Amino acid sequence: MPYEVATATRRMTGKAIIFSAPSGAGKTTIVQHLLGLDLNLEFSISAATRAKRANETDGKDYHFFSVEQFKDQILKHDFIEWQEVYPDHFYGTLRSEIDRIWSSNKHVIFDVDVEGGINLKRYFKSAAISIFVQPPSIDVLEERLRLRKTENESSIRKRMRKADSELTKSSQYDCKLINNELDDTLVEAEAIVRDFLDS
Repeated sequence: MPYEVATATRRMTGKAIIFSAPSGAGKTTIVQHLLGLDLNLEFSISAATRAKRANETDGKDYHFFSVEQFKDQILKHDFIEWQEVYPDHFYGTLRSEIDRIWSSNKHVIFDVDVEGGINLKRYFKSAAISIFVQPPSIDVLEERLRLRKTENESSIRKRMRKADSELTKSSQYDCKLINNELDDTLVEAEAIVRDFLDS
């Protein structure tokens, strides 16, 4: 799918924590846990063109754009990275989000898909740590997706096909977390992030 990664032209003034995973692996739960700790983190709100879910708020969960608006932002070079995950389903990281967070002397934390995480690490380089959250098995991942009850059967099958490809990319991340028991995973994630921020 088409994607773009900007070249870093500004001095990095903070650190970046990147969490990625196949959909349903648990990265959002981990990120929300870390945001509740005293780690001086702030969430980077991604831009997206997918439909807003009933429990989501524009400007809080995502910056929701139409496909035309998103493409206009691309032409204005407003994104650090962007990609077309599915036809006409664009996701991206706005430069303005990073400026907003770093200007408040906080570190940025990302909850992005696997290709987006690779692109962000390519942009931030040593100022970032990239963490791949992996399910115990592909069957467990499918079960978790079904339990969320946010997808229809066609969407689940599409996400599972994508997960097969995404799982082969875990080696492109700085470290890997196998999310078997959530409480253990949260402890391990906190230790990784604290160690990186203290380095």
